[in-house]
Amino acid sequence: MFGIIDTMARLTLDGARDFRALLLAVPDLAPDPIDAEARTVDLIAELEWIKSAACALQADLAVGLDEATRARESAAGIPAGRRGRGVATQVALARHESPHRGSMLLGLARDLATDLPHTRTALAHGRLSEHAAVLVARETGCLDREQRAAVDAEVCALPPGGPDPLEGLGVARLVGRLRARVAALDPAAVVRRAGRAHGERHVSLRPAPDTMAYLTALLPVTEGVAAYAALRRAADTARATTGGDLSRGQVMADTLVQRLTGQAAADAVPVTVDLIISDATLLAAGAEPAVLVGHGPVPAQVAREIVARSLDVGAAWLRRLYADPSGQLVALTSRRRFAADGLAALLRVRDQGLCRTPWCDAPARHLDHVVPAAIGGPTTDANTQSLCERCNYARDAADWWSRTTSDDRHTVETTTPTGHTYRSRAPDPPRPSRPGPVLVVVIGSPLEARLGELLHRR
Repeated sequence: MFGIIDTMARLTLDGARDFRALLLAVPDLAPDPIDAEARTVDLIAELEWIKSAACALQADLAVGLDEATRARESAAGIPAGRRGRGVATQVALARHESPHRGSMLLGLARDLATDLPHTRTALAHGRLSEHAAVLVARETGCLDREQRAAVDAEVCALPPGGPDPLEGLGVARLVGRLRARVAALDPAAVVRRAGRAHGERHVSLRPAPDTMAYLTALLPVTEGVAAYAALRRAADTARATTGGDLSRGQVMADTLVQRLTGQAAADAVPVTVDLIISDATLLAAGAEPAVLVGHGPVPAQVAREIVARSLDVGAAWLRRLYADPSGQLVALTSRRRFAADGLAALLRVRDQGLCRTPWCDAPARHLDHVVPAAIGGPTTDANTQSLCERCNYARDAADWWSRTTSDDRHTVETTTPTGHTYRSRAPDPPRPSRPGPVLVVVIGSPLEARLGELLHRR
């Protein structure tokens, strides 16, 4: 199989590059006005078919890569539990996706190659999108192989001479049809899956636009409805009693914060955040955005308001962050020596709380040696980077190599086992008005959980 996959990859690589060049070279479309709209719609439809076919080929190649990697690592004597560890990350990098999605796409590829051949064919022929194929794999995942193949054939197979069962089928109807067939084939499997889902209840926090955050709770449906109804009743009572201009949604959000934290007011909750801000923005009404570590850019005026509210309640501390002339961070002040804790604080600010792997937006959990300590890599800011757990473990696989380059910003060049190279450059910090320190405003108690460590966490 490896030879077939290798031949397919080499044959399609030139074709794919030629097709990409053709698309990039297409001038502004100006067809005959008489049939312009019809031709435009036809072209959109054809390109959608091409997208689905490309996804099917990507899935085939991902399976081939996984099998070839595992075979090579087996021949090298790598333990079975560690084989293929970095394949999902390689797929993610190649597709400009996060490692989490790369793992999901590799899992889908394996399912299409083994249990869901009709779904794979529907994807290759443009009858099904990649998103819909993911739903087929997810909804049938609780069945054994034979049952899964039966649902795959019934829902996705194209009957000879008959109508396409997927024609005009939206996502909601597709999922409904899949769930009905799964429940009919194995009711006990559905019950077991519901039990597992109950055990996966959790609360998560994710960044939202405009200096907001999503606080999400995954709950059993009865408990979720009860919690929402209680907040709605409390909000309606408060609005009827006090009046005011706040909407029901605003009062529900404030009530949720007050009840969870025990604070009298929603905005009086202490939490530690690192706000990177230039002196001009903080002290001279500058317009350059600040950076909220773990969240992203914050408008200058919003940053000043955050600092002002914190100063009003005595919950803000300043640290100076030193940069060289190019803007690369080199040190920050601390009450402690510039050692392990100081280095961790510097990296948290320099990398702004997110994993340095390209296209990975996961929160940074590990401080990774670019050149491993086992072969003499020093524990310095130049030889360390912030990574999420998945990316750090992926780099432990065989034949992954990283090094820093001599760019004006901290830059890490990572080479995968296939010889592909990817570069990660530290994000730009806010620039001071003149050569000197950038300010880090630490808001909250050092004993409180940091915002950057909470965002995205389940």
